[in-house]
Amino acid sequence: MGVLDHVSEYFDCSSHGSSKRHKSLQTVDVRVLIDCEGCERKVRRALEGMKGVRDVTIEANAQKVTVVGYVEPNRVVARIIHRTGKRAELYPFVPYDVVAHPYASGVYDNRAPVGYVRNTEYDPHVSRLARASSTEVRYTTAFSDENASGCVIM
Repeated sequence: MGVLDHVSEYFDCSSHGSSKRHKSLQTVDVRVLIDCEGCERKVRRALEGMKGVRDVTIEANAQKVTVVGYVEPNRVVARIIHRTGKRAELYPFVPYDVVAHPYASGVYDNRAPVGYVRNTEYDPHVSRLARASSTEVRYTTAFSDENASGCVIM
């Protein structure tokens, strides 16, 4: 939002005192099974007709659809499911250099595209070692009795 948007809110007579919330421009990555060009065309048409969508990029090899626009991620997923009948979810993979421990239990995924691992930021099912941020916590959890895949010597 620029300066003119902020100034125009003060002089806008149509809102009658209620402030409008503007959706922010964001990029939404969705995982969709795309087998052929027909599937790709069907997904593209479903998303390009959606209000607020600025750009749709489809990577068929990575099973990834990237939507740029003033949209909400849950609505994008719901639109794909409703219009195409395909199973869709928010893209669960991130580049492996973003994650502190890309080969920890629950992070490495054989189904992920090359160079990607599972996003561990919000997933409670991944091991604590994968989400650890400080060096002390990483070493403490690696050699604890609760860690089944810890050091066998201990």
